[in-house]
Amino acid sequence: MQGQFPTHCGSGMMDCKCLMKPTCTLFYLFLISLELFKVQSLAPNKTASNVPAVIVFGDSIVDPGNNNEIETLIKCNFPPYGKDFTKRIATGRFCNGKIPSDFIASQLGIKELVPAYLGTKLTAQDLLTGVSFASGGAGYDPLTARLVSVLTMNDQLDLFKEYKEKLRKVAGEGKANTTISKSLYVVVTGTDDLANTYFGTPFRRAEFNLPSYINFTVDCASSFYKELYHLGARKIAVVGVPPVGCVPSQRTIEGGLERHCVPLYNQAAVMFNSKLSTELDRLNKTLPGAQIVYIDIYTPLLDLIKRPFAYGFEESTKGCCGTGYFEVTLACNSLTTSTCEDASKFVFWDSYHPTERAYNILIRGVFQRYGSLLN
Repeated sequence: MQGQFPTHCGSGMMDCKCLMKPTCTLFYLFLISLELFKVQSLAPNKTASNVPAVIVFGDSIVDPGNNNEIETLIKCNFPPYGKDFTKRIATGRFCNGKIPSDFIASQLGIKELVPAYLGTKLTAQDLLTGVSFASGGAGYDPLTARLVSVLTMNDQLDLFKEYKEKLRKVAGEGKANTTISKSLYVVVTGTDDLANTYFGTPFRRAEFNLPSYINFTVDCASSFYKELYHLGARKIAVVGVPPVGCVPSQRTIEGGLERHCVPLYNQAAVMFNSKLSTELDRLNKTLPGAQIVYIDIYTPLLDLIKRPFAYGFEESTKGCCGTGYFEVTLACNSLTTSTCEDASKFVFWDSYHPTERAYNILIRGVFQRYGSLLN
């Protein structure tokens, strides 16, 4: 009877006679749809985005190797850094693998890695899809970078101006302007201002008490964002500072014999984030077309630290490198230190920077919470 489900449709390849029957055709279309659904469900959960490029400023959290090219001790282009990176290469990323800017670009479907602007043979495609100007050790306070001889945030803006000219040469005026105006700008800095400059040296404490230093630093941040806006940026993701007092190095320095989190440092981070968020809200209202998004990283990272087992981690109070208490940059090297066997079980890679897996979890959370604002 026409329309009856066939009892046999050939083996292996679809039988041509079977495909002539409507019910059989529908059956195979159903099977094909089911297989496509399975494939799609296994694919990475990347965000459909109109953002053409990710352009990055900041400190060591998002420095993919710019510090390799400047005269500073704040470097990590040697093992065991890059332990879990492609081909185990120490690129200058302050991590065992990928860093937040890489995960952000990947999540947006732009590219898998955001290259350093300095020291990289950048192709036209690299320029069109974004680079990082970040420099490990930088901060909103210009003194922060100068203390360790790295790029200040203004230095990074100067490199951005140079980048814009290169972009115009490879893409033409129109496409370059579109890229600049529609790109996502990611800025991650401020931690070194508190941990290193204010609490770590006497220079700013001689001028400011803590609240006034935070006001000063937020003023520096505001000036940076206004300049970035005037250079063409419109969509800017500003990552707040983490719970500084729970970073392994700060636990070691000020956490006592038990290496507890340092309450004062965390209070400073909360105060800074609150002031910064308020200032960014003000800028959004005064800069036409600006979309500056404050991203809270304090809360989710503190949760990873306080509840590591809930995320599959085994250690959150020390780093994977060496003792995990103080090793970072030059002190974390393959000649004098060993590393843990499996960095994915650690929240922190060295005494200052999270592991690739911790970053991955944090950035997935960022897109769950802020994704609609970043596309």
